[in-house]
Amino acid sequence: MFFTLPTIMTWTRIVAIPLIVGVFYLPLAPQTANLVATVMFIVFAWTDWLDGFLARRLNQTSAFGAFLDPVADKFLVCASLLVLVHLQRADVFVALIIIGREIAISALREWMAKIGASRSVAVHMLGKLKTTVQMVAIPFLLYDGTLLGVVDTRAWGLVLIWIAAVLTVWSMVYYLQKALPDIRAHAK
Repeated sequence: MFFTLPTIMTWTRIVAIPLIVGVFYLPLAPQTANLVATVMFIVFAWTDWLDGFLARRLNQTSAFGAFLDPVADKFLVCASLLVLVHLQRADVFVALIIIGREIAISALREWMAKIGASRSVAVHMLGKLKTTVQMVAIPFLLYDGTLLGVVDTRAWGLVLIWIAAVLTVWSMVYYLQKALPDIRAHAK
């Protein structure tokens, strides 16, 4: 199902990427650009939960949607990280860890699916925790100011993005360990 409501919502995360990046190239005051990009990221990231909920609720799950959903998430996160590195709000090392892990685990999942062992790299709570921390850190770093007069979003965002990087490595090690028996069995 290419054009169901949940799939269209997933597509919006991909369409969001040039919009979020483009905000920083418009002749806007930095605080305005930060606010607009933050709100857009939050709204589009929220569609990740909403499209899955609607797909199940409306019985509109599909193989295409199951493929597109994580791709859209990874594009949104990776593009946002690159913007943050460009704005010098995130360390390039953190971006390399997170983006590299996404590529490695995606390739591992593809290979495991080819050998009929995709269950060994099924989504785990550790991966969900990593995603949640990323999805909080990124808008904090995009906002780059004081929230409600007390929360230094850059300071909190930097702490959270480093926690996300640690969780990223930890979850990658977890997935690789889970896949290791199948890797050994098929690496002959």
